[in-house]
Amino acid sequence: MTDPTTSITAAGRRLELRWAGPPPEQAPTLVLLHEGLGSAGLWRDFPDKLAHATGFGVCAYSRAGYGGSDPEPLPWPITYMEDHASHALGPVLDAIGFRRGLLVGHSDGASIAALYAGTVSDPRVRGAVLMAPHFFIEDLCILAIREAKRAYESGDLRPRLERHHGANVDNAFYGWNASWLNPDFHHWDITDALHHIRVPLLVLQGLADPYGTRAQADTAAELCPAPVTCRLLAGIGHTPWREAESETLAAIATFAARLL
Repeated sequence: MTDPTTSITAAGRRLELRWAGPPPEQAPTLVLLHEGLGSAGLWRDFPDKLAHATGFGVCAYSRAGYGGSDPEPLPWPITYMEDHASHALGPVLDAIGFRRGLLVGHSDGASIAALYAGTVSDPRVRGAVLMAPHFFIEDLCILAIREAKRAYESGDLRPRLERHHGANVDNAFYGWNASWLNPDFHHWDITDALHHIRVPLLVLQGLADPYGTRAQADTAAELCPAPVTCRLLAGIGHTPWREAESETLAAIATFAARLL
């Protein structure tokens, strides 16, 4: 893994970057898009393991407002995921020299990957892996996000996140949390993008996920015209890549080998 202080500039922001495996000129690239409280560093050693499992390069970056990247001024618009897909992700792929590969997203990152695949015509992207994606709001998700706010303000969540986000910790937490708890966000829905996805999808959904149900995966399978493979993981919560690491690595490696 590269030094975590490695960075790129994309869409006018300096973004923290980590790389595992071969560079784009030597092999396809899997681009990791982190969750709503994640960062490049919070993937821990998963990028290295994914590079080993596939033989491909793996790039993880922190979006603006997260980790060691430039901050993103508060408050964030409730369209922050759509905005990243339409204005920032393409420049990120350009900046890393992306030639062909997959988008691999978790939670918010999975939503961004789906939005990009469904709204941007980019022939370099041959498919997408969506772990615990959000396409529409479910009541249990809002309850879990309210609980996260209590844990951040009254528990130990803030110091735990601060280890990974540093000076960006409040930016990252409140940008995400305040957007999801905004009453206007309750009508958020990106299912229209699914109708326009033309590349294969692999959807991994834990059946014990406090932030979403299998309805998210079922919706992708129903609406997406491209092939969709759904893996429903019994007893697994919101983080398949950590809670079911071996199964997740094997599923992604098989999917990637078929497409790349």
